[in-house]
Amino acid sequence: MRMVQSFNQDWLFAPERLAHDAPDQRFKVVSLPHTNRLFTHHSVDNTAYQFASTYRKLFVLGAGMLDGRRAFIDFDGAMLVTTVWLNGQYIGTHRGGFTPFSFELTGYLTPGENVLTVYVDATESPNVPPYGGLVDYLTFGGLYRDVHLRLVEPCHIVDVFPKPVDVLTAPGLDCQIKLSQPPTDAHLTLTLTDAGGVVVARHQHAVSDEQADLSLRGLGDITLWSLDNPALYRLSVELLQGGVVSDFMEVRFGFRHAEFCPDGNFYLNGQPLNLFGLNRHQTYPFIGAAAPKHLQQLDADILKHELGCNIVRTSHYAQSTYFLDRCDEIGLLVFEELAGWQHIGDESWQKLVMDDLRAMIERDRHRPSVILWGVRVNESPDDEGFYGETNQLARTLDPTRQTGGVRNFIQSQFLEDVFTLNDFPEGIQQPLVRPHLITEFGGHLFPTKTWDHEERRVEHALHHARKHSLQRAHPDVAGAIGWCAFDYHTHKEFGSGDRICYHGVMDIYRLPKMAAYFYRSQKPPTEEVVLHAATNWTMGDRSGGGNNPLTIFSNCEAVEVFIGDEFQGRFLPDAEQYPALAHPPFTVRWPEPYNPWGTPFRDLTVRGYIGGSVAAEQRIDASHTPDRLRVSLSTDRLKPDGADLARLAVAVVDCYGNVLPYHMHPVRFSLEGDGCLVGANPLVLLGGQGACYVKSGRRAGVITVRAEVDGLASVLVRLTVGG
Repeated sequence: MRMVQSFNQDWLFAPERLAHDAPDQRFKVVSLPHTNRLFTHHSVDNTAYQFASTYRKLFVLGAGMLDGRRAFIDFDGAMLVTTVWLNGQYIGTHRGGFTPFSFELTGYLTPGENVLTVYVDATESPNVPPYGGLVDYLTFGGLYRDVHLRLVEPCHIVDVFPKPVDVLTAPGLDCQIKLSQPPTDAHLTLTLTDAGGVVVARHQHAVSDEQADLSLRGLGDITLWSLDNPALYRLSVELLQGGVVSDFMEVRFGFRHAEFCPDGNFYLNGQPLNLFGLNRHQTYPFIGAAAPKHLQQLDADILKHELGCNIVRTSHYAQSTYFLDRCDEIGLLVFEELAGWQHIGDESWQKLVMDDLRAMIERDRHRPSVILWGVRVNESPDDEGFYGETNQLARTLDPTRQTGGVRNFIQSQFLEDVFTLNDFPEGIQQPLVRPHLITEFGGHLFPTKTWDHEERRVEHALHHARKHSLQRAHPDVAGAIGWCAFDYHTHKEFGSGDRICYHGVMDIYRLPKMAAYFYRSQKPPTEEVVLHAATNWTMGDRSGGGNNPLTIFSNCEAVEVFIGDEFQGRFLPDAEQYPALAHPPFTVRWPEPYNPWGTPFRDLTVRGYIGGSVAAEQRIDASHTPDRLRVSLSTDRLKPDGADLARLAVAVVDCYGNVLPYHMHPVRFSLEGDGCLVGANPLVLLGGQGACYVKSGRRAGVITVRAEVDGLASVLVRLTVGG
């Protein structure tokens, strides 16, 4: 039978290339995911991670563990070129950092102790995608995703691809199953179960070839996967040889129909759905790309539940399975694309792209969240031969999904199923193609920091609001995916003076800018009532002074505004400027003549109304006096694996809980328990907020963290490790 063992713990690591027989004393013990070095919050020099590291894993193969089975080492991802040796014997080399790869160890293993040596070279090689040209993001380095040891029978299941059919009429399931070799006296048993474990269908079929194409029909009442009800099913496949189960594989998937249609719309399960989303980079402050399961899931939750998106684009590479698993679970659509940025290399470079595309599709084609394959290197020039091949490969590997190819010029050759365009001008470009999906806008045209002056932060938010209003009103546009969700590290040729692209609607810590509240306000009020006045509520932040006009992001039906106890008026959504938005911002203009000077400046109160009743209220302290240090954890429980991380977010807030963006205090942390802090300590707040991470050790127990800032009461938080 199949045996899969996690290889995430007890690695020895050295930030240099060491010989196979180098003494263990030259290494330190680490757990995966692991970055080849830690970084500062900003001003990250990409040359700092461009070196070869050595990872060593000592493991014992018990007597009889092989017993004629084959052994593989499976890497979910390593950056950028990985070379594997076992017991001093060369096993193989993989080039590329974003998709999984495996090496067979059979014949190199010995009973008892074995030594696995992995060299990971993070050098930005021009021969390996995404490099070859300048790239507007950093890739970092290390064994930054999971590693497993897999033992299987000589004839075993390689892949299971469930393909729902006729889901809107008579749901059925076609299933493509690949084996490692032709079996003898073999059967495949397919069992379909729903989320509650109830068996929906079971089927057994004799098999003699390496590939079997099986069908399940008459499935009865199937629940479709949707954004509001992301129903998931499991397909379990058993391989029986001589009447005995010799292998087993299980795949989670969903029944849904997703299609971009010639009328210009995207349809999910037969219903039109305007796509409203953001792009996501997989990198983080301090840890590069080495984020564990919890932080990957948190990004998906933020995009769906906090920002109200219904789609994310995995710019510009295949991303973590934990992130994608969460998209499946919560109902967040995904546009997933191959690795690259503007550059097309030579024939060998293109072969690596094709390998990357194959691995991405074969890994993720069972996912109901994935609706579109990106088969073109982002913003690259036309190449009919190359992109003809990528489209053909995608359609062959997965005939159930359409293809898109992200370009930044409207005259681009159209080879895909969906015209996907980075559309940065203020208006809407109109290609003579339907359907049409906007895959980037905003971004470098309006980079914005959390501590920028108020006018810029508000205009940044309104730029997103205007574009989404325009795209929703355009009959040929299926939706828009803004650039981008979170700020990210980049090369010195891009970004700000600290090598960060401040393009996100959230900062690099995943904490909100004003633009985040626009996205949040587009959620239905039945999900969350949103009310946020986009202002610091000061007299001197804006050019000319005052707060005219005042923008309010809300999904309420009406708002009332008070300064102190004085009623300023009742206002309706600004449907004139934003006619197509589900919930237009409110534009509050003070009566003329407007003179902000010489009058008492009092607290601002905004009340939101739904159905004639107050549904939400926000108050902002006019004195802007720091009231307390707000501390929050992304989770209160960690795994005792030496790698799990919780985000520890801190902010200085007023008496009503509003972040004070100009209070850039240093926050000091102290920790007790088996764990450590990852990040800056003290942490200087930017825009009044910031974050670091709490990392678990290997022992169960409690971690206590105290946060302190001068002039305010300290705050104590606790996490449970294990249990």
